[in-house]
Amino acid sequence: MIRAGISVLLVISCVGYAAGRVFGVSSNSSKSPSDWIWNKIHCWEGLKEPTRIGKIQSVWHKEGQTRYQIQGEGAGTIFKVDPDTGDIVVYRELDREKKDHYKLQGTVIDKKTLQPVGPVTNFTIQVLDVNDNAPIFIKDPFNGTVAEMSSKGTSVLAVSAHDPDDPTVYKNAKVTYKILSKQEDFNMDPYTGIIYVNNSKLDREKKKNYQLVVQAKDMEFEIGGKSSSATVYISLTDINDNAPYFEHSQYNHTVPENTSIGVEFGRVKAKDLDEGENAKILYTIESNDMFQITTDPRTQQGVIMLKKPLDFETKQLHHVRVEAENPTLVKGKRYKTSTTLVIKVLDVDEPPVFSRSRYLFKVYENQPKSTPVGLVSARDPDQVKEHISYSLQNGTELFRIEDNGMIYTRKRLDREQSAWHSITVAASEAGKSDSVSTTTVLIKVRDINDNAPTFADSYSPHVCESDPIGTVIQIISAVDKDEMAPDGKFSFSIPLKVSNFSVKNNGDHTANITVNQAGFDRNEVQKYFIPVIVSDNGSPNMSSNATLRIRVCPCDKDRNPINCDNPNPLVSKITVTILLIIFLCIIATAALVLLIVRQKIHKKSAFAGLVKAPGEIREQLVQYDEEGGGEMDTNSFDITVLNSLRTKGGQPLEVRDCAPVYARLRKNRDDMGSVVQMKKDEADGDRDGLPYDTLHIYGYEGSDSVAESLSSLDISSTDSEQDYDFLNDWGPRFQMLAELYGCDPDGDSLGY
Repeated sequence: MIRAGISVLLVISCVGYAAGRVFGVSSNSSKSPSDWIWNKIHCWEGLKEPTRIGKIQSVWHKEGQTRYQIQGEGAGTIFKVDPDTGDIVVYRELDREKKDHYKLQGTVIDKKTLQPVGPVTNFTIQVLDVNDNAPIFIKDPFNGTVAEMSSKGTSVLAVSAHDPDDPTVYKNAKVTYKILSKQEDFNMDPYTGIIYVNNSKLDREKKKNYQLVVQAKDMEFEIGGKSSSATVYISLTDINDNAPYFEHSQYNHTVPENTSIGVEFGRVKAKDLDEGENAKILYTIESNDMFQITTDPRTQQGVIMLKKPLDFETKQLHHVRVEAENPTLVKGKRYKTSTTLVIKVLDVDEPPVFSRSRYLFKVYENQPKSTPVGLVSARDPDQVKEHISYSLQNGTELFRIEDNGMIYTRKRLDREQSAWHSITVAASEAGKSDSVSTTTVLIKVRDINDNAPTFADSYSPHVCESDPIGTVIQIISAVDKDEMAPDGKFSFSIPLKVSNFSVKNNGDHTANITVNQAGFDRNEVQKYFIPVIVSDNGSPNMSSNATLRIRVCPCDKDRNPINCDNPNPLVSKITVTILLIIFLCIIATAALVLLIVRQKIHKKSAFAGLVKAPGEIREQLVQYDEEGGGEMDTNSFDITVLNSLRTKGGQPLEVRDCAPVYARLRKNRDDMGSVVQMKKDEADGDRDGLPYDTLHIYGYEGSDSVAESLSSLDISSTDSEQDYDFLNDWGPRFQMLAELYGCDPDGDSLGY
């Protein structure tokens, strides 16, 4: 009935028009605004058949002579005009939501000339709205969230729809909302589209997501309006309203006893119905220093690790209490849950364990090889004790280790070469090469005072020609490769009894070189070479000799040397002259020596047929510690020096009276040692003779003496150039020599 009434109204509105003149309408007429007469043309949208919607009239129209014509939007296609009557007819269905009005122009045309008659007028056809569109949601679906346990009336989200129809036409665009889904947890405001919580006990852990179907309808609450629907998804967000809990009261784990500290060997998980930050769990172990637990941030599992090494032989089973809790409060409170971990230790074949993690031994340097250094010790931690063997993994060129763990040196150690040695000792069970443990042994080489101190620098001091006594020309110091004791110190001394310089120890490892005798002349002496003894006070005391080269220089008033390294030309000239003189003296001396040697050779050649070679006639002084023995019993020294007792050469044998020549010798040289020493010094000082004189001392009786026979049986008494009568005064040991070579006590000659 309503739709039929609306159709009648549409027909009446589109067909009917009010007769009469319309004033105040815009017109192009220049004569009068009333040249055209029409009613205000309206047309309902949605007409599906040609329908007369209005009429235009003009005073310029003359029936049979003119006709009406329209131009503009939709003219001739949508709208047509009856040329004789001016009726406007719509031929197509209109849609107000696409175009709500059309602008056209009306013209009167002369049928003969086909020219416009009178002015052109503008008119508008207004499209009227009908409720032909349902509300349209701005999006589909809608998504909203709300915290679980939210109070009743909490806003979740607002849905919105718009109606394309004309809001000014009745209730065509008046939209209302409602929830079509059957549920009681949410409700909706019909005018605003806001969805509210209707149940304050929404629990995310029971139901997290909700799906609602909502409707938008026009015509408000009247029957016959158009409607559309959309889907609304609502998710409950979590609040921390659940405490964590363990599903079991006990969890069992096994772990080998050789598990390393800090290595994970098991996990445990407490459940929490919450999510995100509210599901984070903090694990703790109650009163236990063997194990530790941390939280895996990704899985929220408790990761169990060792804090201390396990020992199967000591304890095989551990009971550990683990607690879990949320870091944040649960409903304003803090809740904890706990469980028990039963950890079983598994036995493994462990390598030997050293008594120390690191050893430190000390040994003095320069000790002979095989000196003991120290003892390392390892034990088998397993129940079955195996024999332990030791070996060195490095340092074998300096050290060795015995099977009992004692370390010895292989060679002498030198602290100055290396003060510390680090070696690695390996311990293994007999027959098990894969069960090895190692330890580090540090060996400190202790110092002994085996290095003498030396100068700390290469000193090159100078002394000025004008330096007075007491001038310090150089401060010297020393260094020592050995370790310096806290009370260690160096001392310096000059061994010369008389020197132009002296040394004074300062007590701080330094000493002053001081002028001791003033008055220096570079033309006389350019350099002094002063020996210095540097000593330490170690045990034993060590010292070294060093030479200090001191240049003599002319100096300015500040003791700065002037041309110290450039010698005076005059001095150089004199020095060359002196060297030339010395060279000539050497040549003259050599010529004289050659002349003397030649003379002696010529003299000895006269006796060449009578005597043996010089190597065969060397006399020996034989000292017997006991009687007897013969000529091969020689504990002797060379008595060749006695051949030159006469300072003026030999005397003929005919001179029997030898006493006057050696009376003084026998009187003043009763001691044989004194005589021999005197003659030795005389022979050493004689540079004209050949070095025949030697002194041999034999400390014990020997055999096969290299000395030739002392017998005079083969030598004629006439060959002797000496009077050996003084041998009578030398005691019974020289009695035989005195009888053979000396003068006869009765005055008779003993020559043969």
